[in-house]
Amino acid sequence: MFAVLKTGGKQYKVQAGDILRVEKLAADAGEKVQFNDVLMLGGDAPVVGAPFVEGAGVQAEVIEQIKGDKVIKFVKRRRKHSSKRTVGHRQKLTLVKITDILSSGADKSGIKAATGSAPAGEAAPAAKPAKKVEAKAEAPAAAAAADDLTKLNGVGPAAAKKLVEAGIESFAALAALSDEQIAAIDTIKVKPEWVEQAKELAQG
Repeated sequence: MFAVLKTGGKQYKVQAGDILRVEKLAADAGEKVQFNDVLMLGGDAPVVGAPFVEGAGVQAEVIEQIKGDKVIKFVKRRRKHSSKRTVGHRQKLTLVKITDILSSGADKSGIKAATGSAPAGEAAPAAKPAKKVEAKAEAPAAAAAADDLTKLNGVGPAAAKKLVEAGIESFAALAALSDEQIAAIDTIKVKPEWVEQAKELAQG
């Protein structure tokens, strides 16, 4: 029995015991993986997928992570430019040994799917939008709880900033301060008239 599987944009005809070099997989040496993109199953009763055979899979064991042969690219621009450039490349590959071909039940085998390794930093951007959404969601709540402390007589932007640093962001918070709490504030000297004005503004 043989199977035609697809991985890394290429197709391979395999059977149990074959050793393949495929595009790099996110797996360590000795780990078992399963190729779920099976295009065809061959044997006594051939099955052709549309495009994949449902429930079929090819299981393999990772032997090691290797690099392909070095490919040299040489570019020469003549006449006015007269420049030359040489670039070398070695493709990252994974050496696997095919252990079993499943005609059905591959989706319930519990073996890790064989997937390519994403370049570094590719998964990170997906998490960033969630953080932005959380920040946007928290911002309106904070804005709703905070008051414009510069409405108090004698409180300018600098004094309002110092009050916020002391943990006083609303008129209600300022009005609720006791004499002991006012004396304990080091960042700014809270005046008694500010407290009285804050009580009136907090009541609306």
